[in-house]
Amino acid sequence: MKDFVTVAVFSLPSEIAVLKSIFEKEGIHYFFENETIVSIDPFASIAYGGIKLKVHHNDVEVVRGILDNLDSHLRIVE
Repeated sequence: MKDFVTVAVFSLPSEIAVLKSIFEKEGIHYFFENETIVSIDPFASIAYGGIKLKVHHNDVEVVRGILDNLDSHLRIVE
């Protein structure tokens, strides 16, 4: 997991549903940190810093392109 970096942070599980299918289709290696705990307790999102999209460092530019093409309000982590 040391080769994975945080690319974006989301507040709710519903915000990541579409991304999962896009990443699967594109063959991008990813995981969402804190997804389970926030799904169980949405108020935990604040305590844990949200649901963090982690991708392999080789896929960062592709993922940023996908995120830029989506019409949403994401807090992108540099």
